Amino acid sequence: MANKREHQQQPEQQQGPARTPRPRTEAAQLRRDQRLAAIERDLRRRRLRRVGLGIVALALAAVVVVVAVQATREDDDETAAGPPAGTQTFAYLGGVHTEEPVAYAEVPPAGGPHSAVWQNCGYYAEPVGNEHAVHSLEHGAVWLTYRPDLPADQVATLQDLAENQDHVLVSPYPGLPSPVVASAWNAQVMLDGPADPRLEQFMREYRLSPDAPEPGALCSNGTSETV
Repeated sequence: MANKREHQQQPEQQQGPARTPRPRTEAAQLRRDQRLAAIERDLRRRRLRRVGLGIVALALAAVVVVVAVQATREDDDETAAGPPAGTQTFAYLGGVHTEEPVAYAEVPPAGGPHSAVWQNCGYYAEPVGNEHAVHSLEHGAVWLTYRPDLPADQVATLQDLAENQDHVLVSPYPGLPSPVVASAWNAQVMLDGPADPRLEQFMREYRLSPDAPEPGALCSNGTSETV
């Protein structure tokens, strides 16, 4: 009985709530962090891959655009190079001066014997002497002649060309075979007017052309007389 009482009187040991071992919690957190880090690395790689592909695509597109633009420019240059359609060429020699009137074969003349005094380049509202103008052609000038009845706005366009570029001579010329005629030394083209695209091409080809006998010689300090 005594043993039984002692057994009954022995205090019972109370157990607290169960706890997860600390080392196990840290390990789980570490694994979680590692998984998140791996996911973030993978996302970064994917983003970088997309960005890289985008940059490559843009670079390729830029190359295509540059090549296309360059090809277009080359095509334009090839199209614009050389004399415009309808240009007549001649074979006059330079340096032949005369004080006598010259019966030129072309209207207006595009080379041949001429006065020792050149016509000052610029715009003239009255006709100028053939012999003086031909000397200006010898210096690399382009002579733009127009019919006296050419509309005023078209005359103004030609005047602008003369006033904004060196070695350009503009004057009316009675009896022209076309509304406007562009002449250089040994070259000439008949034009429908200042808006004719061949005018710009002729100017680019022949103004100060090395084919002139004295390209770049003065087109001032000569004469400004009209006839």
